Amino acid sequence: MKKKIDNTSKFHVKIGGMSCSFCVETIKKAYRKQAGVKSVNVSISHEEALIIYDSSVVTRGEIEKTLIDLGFSVRDPRKVKAFEEQEKELHLAKKYLTVAAILTFVSLLFMILMWSGIRLWWFRWLMLVLALVTMFGPGWHIKKKAWQSLKRGILNQHNLLEFVAFSGLTGGFIGFFIPNFSSADFFAVSIFVTSYHILSEWSSMLVRTRASKAVQKLIDLQPKNAIVIQNGREVIKDIDELKTGDIVRVKPGEIIPVDGIVIDGSSAVDESIITGESLPVEKKKEDEVVGGSINQSGSIDIEVNKIGEETFLQRVIKNVEESRALKPGILIIVDKVLKYYIPVVLIFSAGAFIFWTVISYLLYGLFDINRAVFAALSVLVMGYPCALGMAMPLALIKGGGKAAENGILMRSGEAFQIFPKVRVIVLDKTGTITKGKPEVVEVVSYNYNKKTVLSLIASAEMLSEHPLARAIVNYVEKHKISYKKPEGFESFSGRGVKAGANNDDIIAGKLSFLKEEGIEIDEQQFSRMEELSKKGNSVIGVGVAKKLIGIIGLADTIKEDALNTIKEIKMNNIEPVMITGDNKNTAKSIAKQVGIERLYAGVLPEEKAEKIRELQRDGTKVAMVGDGVNDAPALMQADVGIAIGTGADITIESSDIIIPGYQMRKIMISRGIAKESYAKTKQNLVIAFLFNGIGVPAATTGLVNPVWAMVAMIASISTILLNSFGIHILPHGRYRLTSKQKKF
Repeated sequence: MKKKIDNTSKFHVKIGGMSCSFCVETIKKAYRKQAGVKSVNVSISHEEALIIYDSSVVTRGEIEKTLIDLGFSVRDPRKVKAFEEQEKELHLAKKYLTVAAILTFVSLLFMILMWSGIRLWWFRWLMLVLALVTMFGPGWHIKKKAWQSLKRGILNQHNLLEFVAFSGLTGGFIGFFIPNFSSADFFAVSIFVTSYHILSEWSSMLVRTRASKAVQKLIDLQPKNAIVIQNGREVIKDIDELKTGDIVRVKPGEIIPVDGIVIDGSSAVDESIITGESLPVEKKKEDEVVGGSINQSGSIDIEVNKIGEETFLQRVIKNVEESRALKPGILIIVDKVLKYYIPVVLIFSAGAFIFWTVISYLLYGLFDINRAVFAALSVLVMGYPCALGMAMPLALIKGGGKAAENGILMRSGEAFQIFPKVRVIVLDKTGTITKGKPEVVEVVSYNYNKKTVLSLIASAEMLSEHPLARAIVNYVEKHKISYKKPEGFESFSGRGVKAGANNDDIIAGKLSFLKEEGIEIDEQQFSRMEELSKKGNSVIGVGVAKKLIGIIGLADTIKEDALNTIKEIKMNNIEPVMITGDNKNTAKSIAKQVGIERLYAGVLPEEKAEKIRELQRDGTKVAMVGDGVNDAPALMQADVGIAIGTGADITIESSDIIIPGYQMRKIMISRGIAKESYAKTKQNLVIAFLFNGIGVPAATTGLVNPVWAMVAMIASISTILLNSFGIHILPHGRYRLTSKQKKF
């Protein structure tokens, strides 16, 4: 039997020019109508799409062309969108808005003159020119979007805008031939509605650009080049130019740029961003290293063994894409409303026209074309969904501002709508619950007092670049214990050090190193070291004159606000779950300290996303909090992803909420803000429907002038604006910080 060829391909793309929920629906509908497309997932919060298609039916180029035809721009999704590119788009949008605003202001002056009784014959000609310039100048890009959507059978806000604008234009032309029609009023509608749409586009883009700028400040990008050894010389090369077999030199403090094998040198490497392990890993000849980890203490030469999609970071990116595709779909509340809204408005408009012409003629013998056109236009203008479309963004902008005041960046609708419904919060251990760096937690002394033990080990370790050595010296200095520069110093990478101080030979390091150097360790001392190890501590012994004089236990300690934050999570009927790549002993110790019952230990990056999926299978809403590259797939998979700390670029781009710094308490502060903002969104929708629900049926009577319908629409938006930012139109709940949160 002939094996069936699988032609399934994926197209993951970053999209520029998305402004609201309609854009998401437009893209989805366009691809659903395109032959060969199997599924499409679009995220307005991340401005991305993942399209799965049959490459034997449709090409990648055709898939991309559909987006471009719809009026969107496409970018490489594997890089954070350059802020400079967004600034260019914002600058262009501002130019459109400036021109439209000037034209609108001029037309408004003439409308005021006409409303005051001054009507000259050339006013309507001037209004015609202003309408044409507005619609086909700054408004031209909207028409292109509307046409591309319409020819695919898609109804969206661009279509409705153009129906209104061209209806106004048509009404104005009719006025040249029918005396009862006020041409200027109709032309004014075309100008006002186009300008208002341009304003809403610019506002949305401004919010997104500023949010992106805040994200840019948090990003710690991977190095763009590497030091390559060629013929014994150091040559700087672009990362993309590296090949398998190249030798790359990484100096202390630098980020390891590639996956490879150490061929020369030794060092302690911080792999926490990848594995979640907070303590550094000793790397020597023939050990593997992973791009993105940090070389801390020694210079190492690495032979590149993986490039392109084989590298760890590229595999993580692939897992992120997969998680996005498998993420439970969330229909934003406004989408639910707007899905049926536009067809209903068009039906009302057409119905009003038919009633005052055909039905009116059949029933009363009256064919009232003037009233029919007025009614149809007024319904379109009154029904233009600016108020509905702005109901959620305005509430979210207010909530986003409040979040920013608390040092939180909330960058998606999911962050506001879904977070209050979350029933499980999954917390990465390293950098989220813990500080992410080793500290001295235990000091045991034998025959010497603790101060003397600490003074001697600080003298021995002061010249070492190892993170554990630095943690010991910092601890000694913090407690103001004096120590001296060693008389001699010798480091044994990954094992320990030997030094001289106060005429004593000091040996400090791992248990195996101490034994090799002839340090006597009795059964009780050995048991104590084992006990500390089982708690998840890194244990360093100190020996003088062949005797063990002390034991230092170091560990990644929990954050000051971790315990209270976990308590508050539980008080809100949310289950905290810990997930980590660390070993089970360390995980159990940390979980016990903060009161977490359920935990997953030794979990690989791709497994973290699977664990989130398991928790979501019964419909439970899940939030994930993390800070490393290894957390990115899980952050994307979660209903709400929260990046905490400095974060890597892919971690931030995978998240709905970003908490710079390391304060856990802000997790629940952001939830409270989300809860209040979502309540405000629902209030705004009620207000919008009060206007539209009354206005649209009233407009069908033909007694509402299109210009006054436009005024009513602006009034509804103004009311929503006041409810969102100032006067509280409807009763509402208000989120306040708890006394526990205030005291931090």
